[in-house]
Amino acid sequence: MNGVQTNRRIPLLIFLVLALSTGWLSTYLHSDGTRRSLAGLPEPIQTQAQGSITKQIDGYSVEITYRFNYTIDALVVSTRNYDGDALADKLAPVDLGLAWGKVAAFNGSIDFNWDQHDRWIYWHVDDIADLAPVGTNADVDRQYSNNHSIPADNSVKKQLEQIKRGDRVKLEGYLVDVYATHPDGSWFEWNTSESRLDSGDGACEVFYITKIEIIGQG
Repeated sequence: MNGVQTNRRIPLLIFLVLALSTGWLSTYLHSDGTRRSLAGLPEPIQTQAQGSITKQIDGYSVEITYRFNYTIDALVVSTRNYDGDALADKLAPVDLGLAWGKVAAFNGSIDFNWDQHDRWIYWHVDDIADLAPVGTNADVDRQYSNNHSIPADNSVKKQLEQIKRGDRVKLEGYLVDVYATHPDGSWFEWNTSESRLDSGDGACEVFYITKIEIIGQG
């Protein structure tokens, strides 16, 4: 297996061209739940961490290295389940689109048209003027993230799979790097984003989740 590059978002124009030319647009469906606003959500908390854990999955030896302790109190703006046979799907069965700050505060009044596909998250507005309460495209990008969510155990996995759009969640765990090897020579790699300020390739958070609290439901 080749190494996997992760992506957080692509610009609106590229998204629209790809969507119209490939037919993706018809496959983008909002996740279950309700689009809503939630004010007062803070920036995620990230501090240095050490340690690692090893798992055996489908013949792969998977090393999960803790990079940062990570806690986030956020509004779920989109979810996407991945239930295929790929190692990434076995590791992280759900991607969570999470927002805070002004993006969460105005998510109900601004239709960001959130979508997720192939481990990407996308957003666009029908009129750029709609973004005025939040700021610029860059201001939006600094206040949401796509999280490849790796549950620490089956209990966390069950909770993870219950999360839906519009929920307020508090998640704790680690941002991690993942490296997996197989006796047949194939390999897999995921490296977490280290900042909420990045975009494009490598901007997703690879999130090993140890605790989930659903504070309010959409």
